[in-house]
Amino acid sequence: MSGLRVLAGPELTSGAESFADHTQRLGTPQSTGRALVETLVRSGLTGRGGASFPVGLKWRSVIAAKGSPVVIANGAEGEPQSHKDRLLMTTRPHLVLDGAFIAARTVHARQVVLYIGEEHKAGWSAMARALDERPEGERRIARIVGAPHRYVAGDSSAAVHLIDGGVATPTTTPPSTHERGLDGAPTLVQNVETLAHIALIARYGDAWYGSAGRRGAAGTVLITMAGGVNHPGVLEVEAGTTVEEAVAMAGGVTEPTSAVLIGGYFGAWVQAAKAWELPLDIASLQARGLSLGCGVVGLLPAARCGVCDTSRIMGYLATESSAQCGPCFFGLRALSDACSRIAERGANRDDLARLKKWAIEVPGRGACKHPDGAVMFLRSALSTFADEFAVHPAHWRQQPA
Repeated sequence: MSGLRVLAGPELTSGAESFADHTQRLGTPQSTGRALVETLVRSGLTGRGGASFPVGLKWRSVIAAKGSPVVIANGAEGEPQSHKDRLLMTTRPHLVLDGAFIAARTVHARQVVLYIGEEHKAGWSAMARALDERPEGERRIARIVGAPHRYVAGDSSAAVHLIDGGVATPTTTPPSTHERGLDGAPTLVQNVETLAHIALIARYGDAWYGSAGRRGAAGTVLITMAGGVNHPGVLEVEAGTTVEEAVAMAGGVTEPTSAVLIGGYFGAWVQAAKAWELPLDIASLQARGLSLGCGVVGLLPAARCGVCDTSRIMGYLATESSAQCGPCFFGLRALSDACSRIAERGANRDDLARLKKWAIEVPGRGACKHPDGAVMFLRSALSTFADEFAVHPAHWRQQPA
């Protein structure tokens, strides 16, 4: 494959593509209904917000549920290192809206909610202007709701709770949002990148979607290159592109790399020597016990301390707790404090042993998936930076007799 797909069109620096230019370039998508659902199933498209759930299967569930559905286009993007969703909303807003309204027609939704991070000012403005350009019938069923600047606010259940007039707090309590969500109705929550892919698949089909991809993978993915690369930012790459190939597309490394963070703060650290060959494909990474997550690929320069970066991120995740259960509010704080003591070389003698023990005990005990994601990240750090974690507490804090 040559060229881009969801980011194809005018230069990204030109800003938002107008509805007229968008329609002239791509035409009007016609495919909806059961045929489109089965096309999505065949395509293998999965969600790009982090959960990676098969899109076609989710749509089947929404259609089968009782009630008049709602569609939520999720552009919260609370991951600090990720910029793909805001770039997409800022430059290709009509592709996102196409996907949202195609979804609404297909599942027979009565309303569409654009859930956009309040801090993404350019993306918000571009989406609002684009919505004003759409046909009156689409405008009538759509509205924009601001997502608070919190890491957990992008979770689908948190989005439903906030739009319903509550607080953007995630939960894992059944039923799922696609069974009972906004106003008690079945609710289809899709990330904005996912919707952009849907808009193109509705035009060109699953075979076209699968014509891109490397090493047996299908389609393209948006990734945010961060850290020690010469040209950090958003890239659209064929699924299956290796980390090494993506780094080359980002201008190469600025200095030697010790580790790569795959998937963002709910992702995992991988030693650089093992990371270069990893394919940026959801299924391939899952087979290796990893996750593409929000699409972040962050390079850690060898001159930086992996323990210190881990401590910083764990501190952030602890402060982003939704504070609704002990494992998250107290557990993540305790893990963060222990990481901080080790990073600052002021650890208690048993801090490292506690970290390893708690990293096994915390998962599955929270009211949402926030503590699970944070601990997954920590466990990868304890493995990838095992030597550094062992050496850091070289001068143990004196314990009372």
